Amino acid sequence: MIRAGIIGGSGYTAGELLRLLVHHPDVELDFVYSTTNAGNPVYKQHPDLIGEITLDFTDIINPNVDVVFLCLGHGRSKSFLAANMFSSTTKVIDLGNDFRLDEDKRYLNRDFVYGLPELQKDTIKTANNIANPGCFATAIQLGLLPLAFSGKLKDAIHINATTGSTGAGVMPGGTTHFSWRDNNFSSYKVFEHQHLGEIEQNIKQLQNNFDFPIFFIPNRGNFSKGIYATMYTKYEDSIENAKKMYASFYKTSEFVMISDEEIHLKQVVNTNKCILHLCINNGMLIITSVIDNLIKGASGQAIHNMNLMFGLKEKTGLELKASAF
Repeated sequence: MIRAGIIGGSGYTAGELLRLLVHHPDVELDFVYSTTNAGNPVYKQHPDLIGEITLDFTDIINPNVDVVFLCLGHGRSKSFLAANMFSSTTKVIDLGNDFRLDEDKRYLNRDFVYGLPELQKDTIKTANNIANPGCFATAIQLGLLPLAFSGKLKDAIHINATTGSTGAGVMPGGTTHFSWRDNNFSSYKVFEHQHLGEIEQNIKQLQNNFDFPIFFIPNRGNFSKGIYATMYTKYEDSIENAKKMYASFYKTSEFVMISDEEIHLKQVVNTNKCILHLCINNGMLIITSVIDNLIKGASGQAIHNMNLMFGLKEKTGLELKASAF
């Protein structure tokens, strides 16, 4: 059994991680770390886990677990690792943004690998430390990487993507309050979102001559889970060839599907799937990508990475079905 620890156990990503790991056949949860909840039963913070887990939160780490998941929020993983030394054999999977960019990937003798399995599965298999991708970055990259791999990105990319309220984290704020979010819609960080760096970095990994702007408008939706992203860019080939290109790129991917029919969020929420839809209009290839922001965009992808790192079947613990109604 893989002994796993979770750091920052009270948030949404940790809650999804716990929900999936308690049913993972090859994982034993060793500890769930939370300074604000230490001593309290885990199910008190995550009531959906009542009857599923008997662990209490703790403020003491076990430095010798096989894998530790960092669910601390952006910018806090470096300071935590500096203050809490884990065994050299402990694999680290960071769900924050501390190590995603190339300039940040080496820290305290740990080399972090960007953990998008569809981009670099073989590299992840031999990695000891993973920088889990951002949720928007996951949905968007899965829509664009086949084009980059084939050298087909030849103009600006336009992206409009909407995320559910859980994307803002568990701490309440002005734009997550129910009375503000319900029956409402808004944009934020237009053309400046923090995930643009990792998106551009990995597009250039596949197409090193890419030198066009990426115009990204992120939106807040009035639903709790999911990301619906639409991208378009100039394209000079047929839709048939575009579909063949995407099918070829994802032929060994367990969780990415290409649909001939238009897609919607309920097909992926509560799963680790990404579903893509392609069409061409006025010389533009339009790609729609849908994922669950907390699973494929965070905790499910982290488990997928863990499975690869420990030589397990990719779908272990992740064979999940969406609810269609």
